[in-house]
Amino acid sequence: MTLIATFWGTLLDILPIAAIVFGFQYLVIRKPVKRLPQVWVGFLMVWVGLSFFLVGLEQALFPMGELMATQLTNYEFLPGLAEGAQRHWSDYYWVYIFAFAIGTSTTIAEPSLIAVSLKAGEISGGTIDPLMLRIAVALGMAFGITLGTWRIVMGWPLQWFVVAAYLLVIVQTLRSPRSIIPLAFDSGGVTTSTITVPIIAALGLGLATEIPGRSPVMDGFGMIALACLFPIITVMGYAQIAQWRAARHYPARELTAQSSRQLGKGDQDAL
Repeated sequence: MTLIATFWGTLLDILPIAAIVFGFQYLVIRKPVKRLPQVWVGFLMVWVGLSFFLVGLEQALFPMGELMATQLTNYEFLPGLAEGAQRHWSDYYWVYIFAFAIGTSTTIAEPSLIAVSLKAGEISGGTIDPLMLRIAVALGMAFGITLGTWRIVMGWPLQWFVVAAYLLVIVQTLRSPRSIIPLAFDSGGVTTSTITVPIIAALGLGLATEIPGRSPVMDGFGMIALACLFPIITVMGYAQIAQWRAARHYPARELTAQSSRQLGKGDQDAL
């Protein structure tokens, strides 16, 4: 994909968005756009930024994901195998470590998650810590990607994992604080964005290509589905732990306050 072709393709993708936005503004709302030059500069930055980002995906992220999968599953890198023996899933432990590390780091750096966490902390009045929210989402993403790589190594059907994860999500939804449920589901969606998805897809396809007996079509895809689900689980789990800790300490605080009130009443009676 050449740079000129990428710029042209990105422009064709952005033009319908601009047409809809300006069409509604002038034909439906019938009001001029405030700070129109600034808006046009913003669209120009989006066009240029997306174009360079797509080039970067093709030149760096996709090749690096596939290269890491190829190197980590190379027979020269893996532990030695006796003649006639079959390789055990634990021989790919460096693949799992890399999947967990790359899942954590890319999620922490995900622009969409940063924006959502900051907005959540702002609207909640500080009750939601943006950093803790990002860490909870990153751990869920890392676990989902690691589980996805293990599934590819084992060659097990994706639907088993997806159904089990959805059942866990349903159970947690019924037992989690109502205020955190929408944020948890949104957190699962924003993780599969600009930085995370290319590396996950490349890693999954690379593993399915390199491991004997795996099909890139049947086994290479599906990691993104798991990556979406487990951040939901970890965010609701974080909320449940916080609720449990608050409920555990609340009776102690209430008892202390009640004792203080009784002590004060006793002093007044003595007077």
